[in-house]
Amino acid sequence: MMRRLMPVALGLIVAIVPLFPTFIALTGVEFPGVSLLPRGIVMGLLGLCGLLAAYALWMLACHRRAGSQPLLLPLLAVFGAGALAGAVGFDPAAGLLFTAIGGLGIVWHCSVMRFYSDPYAALAIFWSYVLSGALACIAAVAMVATRFPATQYAIAHGRATGTFILPGELAGYLIVFLPIVYALGRVARGRTLRAVASAALALGAATLALTFSRAGWMGLAAACAFLLAVRTRRGWGAVPAALGGVAAVLLLFNAHHDPSDDYTRLSIWQAALQIADRFPLTGVGPFNFARLYAIVRAPDADPTAFHAHSLYLTFLVEFGMLGLVAVLWTLRRFATELRQRVSSAPAPQAFLSLSIAAGLVGVAVQGLIDTVTVVIFGLWMPMMGLALAAARSGEPSPTIAATSPEGP
Repeated sequence: MMRRLMPVALGLIVAIVPLFPTFIALTGVEFPGVSLLPRGIVMGLLGLCGLLAAYALWMLACHRRAGSQPLLLPLLAVFGAGALAGAVGFDPAAGLLFTAIGGLGIVWHCSVMRFYSDPYAALAIFWSYVLSGALACIAAVAMVATRFPATQYAIAHGRATGTFILPGELAGYLIVFLPIVYALGRVARGRTLRAVASAALALGAATLALTFSRAGWMGLAAACAFLLAVRTRRGWGAVPAALGGVAAVLLLFNAHHDPSDDYTRLSIWQAALQIADRFPLTGVGPFNFARLYAIVRAPDADPTAFHAHSLYLTFLVEFGMLGLVAVLWTLRRFATELRQRVSSAPAPQAFLSLSIAAGLVGVAVQGLIDTVTVVIFGLWMPMMGLALAAARSGEPSPTIAATSPEGP
């Protein structure tokens, strides 16, 4: 009886991901953005996440299945490395909240893997994802059009941000969102879902353009290149997508950006490497980069830096070599498992699975020069689970059409 509520739980957690960035307001970290939600509502959202996680853990304990969690061990290794780094770091309390949210990501990943094939579960996930993402885009575009709130518009230089605190956070969310709604618009079984997904694709693409995120554009180009490469012979289709991303960045390099920010990443990366050299094994602890940056930065560098402006440097600095190795282990295990499942899955399910993976490839490229917390804590682990679950062979999905899409 209680298991029948799992589709509702999965749909709810997907729906509130656009609000995850507001959790940063609960930490002591100074962030260069505006949180639109009152602290009480943010606390309520966090409590809801905790309740959903407790329910999911109970369901997972009651309905175990052998071999259904191939990524659990490496994901636990990432969580363990983060917990260790926090315990021996400079401020254990600073990263406690997001270490716990990372644990919620593991619970969500395992829940998707275990219950995706339940009646209505996939339908709840995809409908919630499409609608919440579309609403997040509408809100972000409306705020730019109305220049409200004025503080956010000024800080972001008129770039689309919405509930994501920073334009780069919204861009990271959309890099994952766009390939999925593109796939749903082609292979979803119901006409209504296909139509809504196609509309969300157009809306999301326009919103990503309005973020003016150079890393975001390159991430989407990489996602498109990956999807074209796996869908076309010899992968030549990836070339125009990659060139398109490069052209967009070159033509609009300083659009809605302060030109003085162009080279700030160089000094931040230099400081990050100095910190990693001093604390190589376990790092300085989650969300402690800003504390150490103020000490090791160059005299002419930016006075503050929220993170290392590179996903991989952030893991190295804050989680140490142990954390970085655990992350690489997880990615390798995911790629191996995905390849095996896609090779034996029906064509429409394989297409959807690869589209989800394309978004993950895109944020991996974005992560070369940016750190996007909504990806780390809200999308990375669950979307790996969704990609693997969608490609599960021998289990036709009532959400996905039975025929293969034509072309790329």
